[in-house]
Amino acid sequence: MSESATVALARELITRPSVTPEDGGCQALIQERLAPLGFRADWLPFGEVQNLWSRRGDTGPVFTFAGHTDVVPTGPEADWSAPPFAAALRGGLLYGRGAADMKGSVAAFVTACERFVAAHPEHRGSIALLLTSDEEGPARDGTARVVDTLQARGEAMDWCLVGEPTSDRQIADTARNGRRGSLNGTLTVHGVQGHVAYPDKAVNPVHSLAPALAELVATTWDAGNESFPPTTFQVSNLRAGTGATNVIPGALELLLNFRFCTESTPESLQQRVEAILDHHGVDYHLDWQLSARPFVTESGALVEATREAVANVTGRSLVLSTGGGTSDGRFIAPTGAQVIELGPLNATIHQVDERVTADDLDVLSVIYEDILTRLLT
Repeated sequence: MSESATVALARELITRPSVTPEDGGCQALIQERLAPLGFRADWLPFGEVQNLWSRRGDTGPVFTFAGHTDVVPTGPEADWSAPPFAAALRGGLLYGRGAADMKGSVAAFVTACERFVAAHPEHRGSIALLLTSDEEGPARDGTARVVDTLQARGEAMDWCLVGEPTSDRQIADTARNGRRGSLNGTLTVHGVQGHVAYPDKAVNPVHSLAPALAELVATTWDAGNESFPPTTFQVSNLRAGTGATNVIPGALELLLNFRFCTESTPESLQQRVEAILDHHGVDYHLDWQLSARPFVTESGALVEATREAVANVTGRSLVLSTGGGTSDGRFIAPTGAQVIELGPLNATIHQVDERVTADDLDVLSVIYEDILTRLLT
């Protein structure tokens, strides 16, 4: 079957294995397409991570497409209906690791830019692409480092569209205009190991923690607000014991996570957790790791242009959401840029047989072009 320029580029990107932090030559391929349009490449590698800042224009406002070329591991390849890096196209569906998250979006970035620049070679301001190979990994040497570099030399973004897979049931029915924060904790509860027949000679850390854990689970941390749902607390791992049935464990390790909104702060959540543990007399040590602070773009030119472009291309009203996990938008929003995320359906991301509808990628590319036209002409 015939395929569009967007689908062809997406397939070419998918066939380049790029499990994080590898890029697999994807960014070089993209820059080859952008260079004839006047995009200047600024390669910003950090450690094992490949980053590209490619910009056309020297003045503001600066519109940036942000994305990543790395993908998560495939899992057992035998479970796939076609090899995960073969980019199989059948029945109107494009299969492959990264098809939805997010090589399809990256391909749509490029083809949107190609058509827009051809139609508006003297557009106002600048267009940039910020690509990293560290979004699916630790996210230390990717977008965060690029943003620091740009800020250090006084280069700012005004509007940023992140190509994360945000659509729910139909292409472009949902966009993310913000994300919750993520706070992780590693809790170690100290006890005294002993024989289960002699509990008076031991201290069971599971028993010590149980009342405090019940209170943590039952606590309402905040009520959320117009932009965010309430903050949530979850236990993701709990480990204790030797595996024997007759040994009281000497220690317990629990991993916890908060997905929090702007009504709470990392500091307030930490203080409240520790107060509950102290109240119940738990002997513990707690290490905290802040993965992301919440951000939101409630209104502005980018949100309005995205709404209008989606309505123009699809006839649908765009739903704005702050749900889901974290994204690299968390590194860009603190610079003052308006940030929105819009991409393919997220139904199969990180799964076996990850896939997108080929037609959806074409629609997405047209929406991206429409947004550029509204903001830069």
